[in-house]
Amino acid sequence: MALTTASRPALTAAAPTPPPKRGRRKNYASRRQEGLAGYVFLSPWLIGLMAITAFPMLFSLYLSFTNYDILSSWEFVEWVGFDNYKKIFTGDPIFWKSVRVTLTYGLIAIPLKLAASLGVALLLNRERRGVGLFRSMFYLPSLLGGSVALALVWVAMFNGEGSFNAFLGLFGIEGKPWINDPDWALETLMVLTIWQFGAPMVIFLAGLKQVPSELYEAASVDGASKVRQFFHITLPMLSPVIFFNLVLETINGFQGFTSAFVISNGTGGPVYSTKLYTLHIYDKAFTDFQMGYSSALAWIFLAAIGLITVVFFSTGKFWVHYSDGEN
Repeated sequence: MALTTASRPALTAAAPTPPPKRGRRKNYASRRQEGLAGYVFLSPWLIGLMAITAFPMLFSLYLSFTNYDILSSWEFVEWVGFDNYKKIFTGDPIFWKSVRVTLTYGLIAIPLKLAASLGVALLLNRERRGVGLFRSMFYLPSLLGGSVALALVWVAMFNGEGSFNAFLGLFGIEGKPWINDPDWALETLMVLTIWQFGAPMVIFLAGLKQVPSELYEAASVDGASKVRQFFHITLPMLSPVIFFNLVLETINGFQGFTSAFVISNGTGGPVYSTKLYTLHIYDKAFTDFQMGYSSALAWIFLAAIGLITVVFFSTGKFWVHYSDGEN
């Protein structure tokens, strides 16, 4: 006997009951409130980023295409396009002198500063009595940084009647006005920069603490000398720290301003021997009141530092070795 439709058993399962949506809505509202609270706490930093960094940078980019001179009202500001940039490369001889001085300063002072910081870090890495005091003493100059007071002390030490010449006089060596001599003024500024090696020294010390002592013990058993251990263990293991210090000190070194300004009395002299690029930017902005031209100089400076940083990161994969085996 055939079954009727009403008497046939249900062949399909009943559709599942959808879960209540209250929990989802509550979780979504909670996450939204947490996100809103995060933005509230970030708001001081975001406001500072926009008002102190982002907006001034964009405004200076706009000024670099104008003839703005600070003294004139905005009614007389004209859009000059790339004229400022053309003038920099074709009609500004001081620009090329400042570039030469800055490159000389960076290529000599920065490597010597890193070498001095690494050498002192190797000496202070050994646990001896009073090593903490010596670490603090070597780090102290970096706390002073590029202060005006420190630059004034440097002027007093290296002028014609300074204490450095008095020290040389003890050995019968005739001194000279180092900061007023075009052949030695930049070198005097370099010595001040190299002397402030405390910050990279501390970073090198932290890196040396991470080098496994088992590597040195195995190398000693194999008969490797201290020199071979330095070049085949210490330097490869420290390569990420060296890379970090190199990038950081290069950026900071090329941005040096206060010491050169104080030592040269704001002129970059004698005979432009200490005319760093930052001094040239300052002179055009606040001495010649050519703010548009100065903004163009600043953006070229930013592009140059960015290019150098890109070169460092591009070549770092060939000599920077990380503990996980990745470059």
